[in-house]
Amino acid sequence: MSFGDDRQDQAGSADTAAGVSERLRHAGLRPTRQRLALGQLLFGSGDRHVTAETLHAEAIAAGEQVSLATVYNTLHQFKRAGLLRELAIDGARAYFDTNTSNHNHFFVEDAGELMDIAGNDIHVDGLPEPPEGMKISHIDVVVRLVKA
Repeated sequence: MSFGDDRQDQAGSADTAAGVSERLRHAGLRPTRQRLALGQLLFGSGDRHVTAETLHAEAIAAGEQVSLATVYNTLHQFKRAGLLRELAIDGARAYFDTNTSNHNHFFVEDAGELMDIAGNDIHVDGLPEPPEGMKISHIDVVVRLVKA
């Protein structure tokens, strides 16, 4: 079953403050100083997977005075605006993915690292019919890896 690519057409170049500002406006978010700073860290270097803690550490290292609570709030705002996907891997930690297309992941358990699997590399058969009035939006498959 295919669900297509739900990645939004991202306005602007993500590696500049102006590009991030345009991307936020396009998603219906006001480009505050903290959203711009976190947006540049998130979208400035290609697709990535982050936790709130890792993004907070990057922001502090970049000289941004931002609390961990603000990072959490901003990640959830970006998710609601369609700029990020949230992945709950172990229940204790949420990962946020800047690639919002329909794709799956490898999870390296020892390192806590996510890696993308191309959307067409996994095929799921035998899906149940969803309840009436519902449709399947996407399927998240996480393939867990350990050292051999």
